[in-house]
Amino acid sequence: MEKIVNKKALVEVVAEKLDITKKDAAIAVETVFEEIMNTLAENGKVDISGFGKFEVNERPARQGINPATKERITIAASKAPKFKAAKAFKDAVK
Repeated sequence: MEKIVNKKALVEVVAEKLDITKKDAAIAVETVFEEIMNTLAENGKVDISGFGKFEVNERPARQGINPATKERITIAASKAPKFKAAKAFKDAVK
């Protein structure tokens, strides 16, 4: 069966392993997520040893075709978060 871990389950694990309240664990988990998002929003990188790297992937503007009208359209440039797993992470998943 597939295991799914959401934020609530992650908070429970952190609380149990660190022997702290769920409220404190929720603050810790949320703080980590916020810091990753804020750093990426400022075009920074987050490198967590043994886990992986979070960075911003910039996609240039490009030409596309509207499938409904076959009209050529310009797709705007955009940014998207990107994650690259560390070797230790990849090896653990194998």
